[in-house]
Amino acid sequence: MSRCYNFCAGPAALPESVLETARDDMLDWHGRGLSLMEMSHRSPEVVGVAQHAEQTLRQLLGISEDYAVLFLQGGASTQFAAVPLNLLGERGRADYVNTGQWSKKAIAEGRRFGEVNVVASSEDTNFSTIPEFGSWQLSSDAAYLHYTPNETIGGVEFFWTPEVAAPLVVDMSSTILSRPINVDDYGVIYAGAQKNIGPAGLTLVIARRDLLGQASAACPTMLDWKVAADNDSMYNTPPTFALYLAALVFDWLVELGGLQAMAEINRRKAARLYAAIDGSSFYANPVEPASRSLMNVPFTLADPELDKLFLQESEKAGLLNLKGHRSVGGMRASLYNAVGEEAVDALIAFMRDFEQRRA
Repeated sequence: MSRCYNFCAGPAALPESVLETARDDMLDWHGRGLSLMEMSHRSPEVVGVAQHAEQTLRQLLGISEDYAVLFLQGGASTQFAAVPLNLLGERGRADYVNTGQWSKKAIAEGRRFGEVNVVASSEDTNFSTIPEFGSWQLSSDAAYLHYTPNETIGGVEFFWTPEVAAPLVVDMSSTILSRPINVDDYGVIYAGAQKNIGPAGLTLVIARRDLLGQASAACPTMLDWKVAADNDSMYNTPPTFALYLAALVFDWLVELGGLQAMAEINRRKAARLYAAIDGSSFYANPVEPASRSLMNVPFTLADPELDKLFLQESEKAGLLNLKGHRSVGGMRASLYNAVGEEAVDALIAFMRDFEQRRA
């Protein structure tokens, strides 16, 4: 069986070694005679997997015991509501930065529960850059500052961390585990799993413990982070198989050399693809170079009439899911951790061949 190169923005590529281990464990997990999917979440086996996943993640990210690590359901979009429900408190106001479609969704949801102050926006540049920090209109009484470090649709990424008085709350769905971060810089980090963690269905929340226990009376029990922390993420049945796969991905990253090694690989991948785009008059990337994402690379063809043909031929060449988001069009190559350097090289070779034949 030959596998194609998958550039999907999510659910995204998973490491082949992880998939092979899951395949081998599918019918008989560690000699138990059944799949992990069929085991009680209260069983020693599943509890052990969850504990291993947490400890390995703490090792990878350097997460101290000052933070609770939660494995939840509902995707990052559910956390758009959970954040204000857990953190707004009596202040009732929060600061948000608007750098793309996911920021806009978080802002819209935040406004359902309190006052949202949009401190900065790059919408006037079609989300092609990160607003300079000096232009931000910060509140003096914000309960938190929310931003999206990497926007998967527009392909812009923060390479710096804002220094503000309020706790930083970040949607790291598409950048977490791609490079080292200082967890202590943040109040809350949340992420959908389906980019760099594992399969869809699992959501990670890393919350500073002193921020727990402040949920509003209207907060549903299932969205209360303290309830989740007090019950070791098992207030109800968690997505056990997704958690098991995430644990395998964490082990894969450790074996690779950790996040510093992963960051070096990711920088090489992105640099090669951006160089190929910039070195051509046939392809273009709309993002300001200093804000270009290492994870999501959108690009356009000089003649949009060729888009459909490009996608047809790329798929035949085994390069899948390159179609850009419907809101922006063009192409998009997502270069998450499990997308190898050989995949990027194959894409570049195809792009050059297509240009020679169609320019």
